[in-house]
Amino acid sequence: MPETKRVRLAVAQTVLNEDPCDAAALREGGREVRRLMHEARAAGARIVHFAEGALCAPNKYLLSAEGPDRVGAAQWDRMRWDVLRAEAVETAGYAGELGIWTIFGAPHRLTAPHRPHNSLYVIDDAGRLVTRYDERMLSHTKVSYIYTPGTEPRTFEVDGVRFGCLLGMEVHFPELFAEYERLDVDCVQFSTTGGPDAANTAVFATEALGLAATNSYWIGFATGARHAETAPSGVVSPAGAWQARCPASQTSAITVADLDEGAAEVEVAVLRARPWRRTARSGLYRQHLVEDARSADLTVI
Repeated sequence: MPETKRVRLAVAQTVLNEDPCDAAALREGGREVRRLMHEARAAGARIVHFAEGALCAPNKYLLSAEGPDRVGAAQWDRMRWDVLRAEAVETAGYAGELGIWTIFGAPHRLTAPHRPHNSLYVIDDAGRLVTRYDERMLSHTKVSYIYTPGTEPRTFEVDGVRFGCLLGMEVHFPELFAEYERLDVDCVQFSTTGGPDAANTAVFATEALGLAATNSYWIGFATGARHAETAPSGVVSPAGAWQARCPASQTSAITVADLDEGAAEVEVAVLRARPWRRTARSGLYRQHLVEDARSADLTVI
């Protein structure tokens, strides 16, 4: 039998900054991310995973050309891109100093007049940008007024454990999670700011439980602290249960879990159920089909 894979993952929740024009708030958001990176490394994590917009989650009204009371086309030239980039570069450098993989959310600037992507940056333990995931299934408001959609899934590996990335409201699209199962990931890093209210964000968390169980892999569920009373950040096991969760309070925090495919509580899901489902999808049943009048006639008992 091959050696089972194992890695320690930290998932964070932070108080998200929604004002892209406030340079001081952007800097404070970067400092908070780096503080939690240090905390995660001290806890022995190899990877720390942050929410959508961890460095900035722009409020749809604050950039609106028709604001502050109506949503309209985002005026991205008002954003402090210089400060955001400086914080992203410093955060990447700090990942290299700590020797910890870091995944954080922020808008990714495109060439004007194109709208930015809503993105997750993946930084390795040497401080290098390895890849970037751009949210594909945008909400009506995001795609109409704020962002340019992405086009592709993204994967990366840490210590032999394979990860995929999803964002925003993509928890509502099970086909994206199934796509990552086919790409042989062991864990999907799902980052979100949550829904419009606490109840809606709790639905996101419930969906994550079902998707982890359906695909027999881990899901990192990273969100902001705003709705933590009902849906704190955490790690869902391949068995469809919370393996670790942040405190249910509106405070920044991390939680840590070992993604260990040999652990007793996930062994059946990872090493038995997942391979069997792949076998079942491969055309297994065709050889067992029969020609039988009683099978074909749907009107007899």
